[in-house]
Amino acid sequence: MTNLPKSVRIVEVGPRDGLQNEAKTVPTEKKAEFIKMLVASGLKEIEVASFVHPKWIPQLADAAQLIGQLESHAGVRYSALVPNMKGLERAIETGIRRIAVFTAASESFNKKNINMGIDESIEVFRPVVARALQEGVSVRGYVSTCFVCPYEGAVAKEKVGDVVRALFDLGVDEVSIGDTIGAATPKDVEVTGGYLLERFPVKNLAMHFHDTYGMAVANVYQSLHMGFTTFDSSAGGLGGCPYAPGASGNLATEDLLYLLDRLGIETGVSLKLIRRASRFIGLELARELPSRVLQTTAGEQTT
Repeated sequence: MTNLPKSVRIVEVGPRDGLQNEAKTVPTEKKAEFIKMLVASGLKEIEVASFVHPKWIPQLADAAQLIGQLESHAGVRYSALVPNMKGLERAIETGIRRIAVFTAASESFNKKNINMGIDESIEVFRPVVARALQEGVSVRGYVSTCFVCPYEGAVAKEKVGDVVRALFDLGVDEVSIGDTIGAATPKDVEVTGGYLLERFPVKNLAMHFHDTYGMAVANVYQSLHMGFTTFDSSAGGLGGCPYAPGASGNLATEDLLYLLDRLGIETGVSLKLIRRASRFIGLELARELPSRVLQTTAGEQTT
C-alpha cells in the first residue's frame, strides 16, 4: 500500500447535500450549531447552504440567515450551491467566498434535476462563473450521474469527460465526480476515474460517492490507489437525491474517516468529534443516521 497518499482533503457536504432531502425542517440555529460542531472536528471545507429557489428545496430556504450566523475561523472555507445568476447575487450579498454550480453527465437526469439539458446548463453557468470570479468568489463544479443514471443506465466515460472539460473551461477550480445513485463499483471508478486522470490534474478532481449498494468505502479505496486525494462526504451519511429514485445517503464522513485513519492517512479531522456532530443532527431529525461507524459506536460517549 505504499502508493497510497499521505493525506486526504475532505469536503463536508452534510449541511447542504445532506439536509436537503430531509422532510423535517431543521431550525436555522440548529443548523448553525451543527456546522459549529463540524468546524470543531477539524473540517476545513464545509458546504453549508443552497441558493436554489425555496419552493424547490424548502429545507434550505434560510441560506442567507444561516450564513449570517456562522462564525469565521482561520483556514475554514464555507461554500454554497447556486443555480443561476439570481442565486449568485443572493450568495454574494451574504459575503460567502466560494460557490458551487452543478450539472450532470446524463441528459435525462439533468432535465429531471434542473429542468434543462447539459449544454443549456453550461450556458446558464457561463456568466455566473464569470461574475463570481470577477467578485473574487471561487467556484467548484459538480457533475452528477458520472457512472450510472437512474433513467439511462451506464454513463459513458467520454460523456463525463466532456462535461468536466466544459466546467473547467468556464473557470471552475475543481470538479466533483458524483456517483449520484450509489451504483458504481471499484471497476467503474477504475474505468471512468482513469479516463479523467489522463485528461485532468488529480488535484482538481474530487470524488463524491453515495452508499446505496454499500460500495462507497470500496470506491474510496479504489480511488486512493489511483491517486485521488479529495473526497466529499456527509456527517452521519445524511443525504439522498429527490430526483434519483432509490438513492440513499452520501458516503458518511465517519465511515470515510475510519478507513483513512486505519490506513494511516492524515485528514486533520477527529472521528470522535464528527460522531458528536452527527448524533446532534440525528437527534434533531429524530431518526437514526445510516453511518455504519455511528451505529457501531452508538453507546460510546463523544462529549
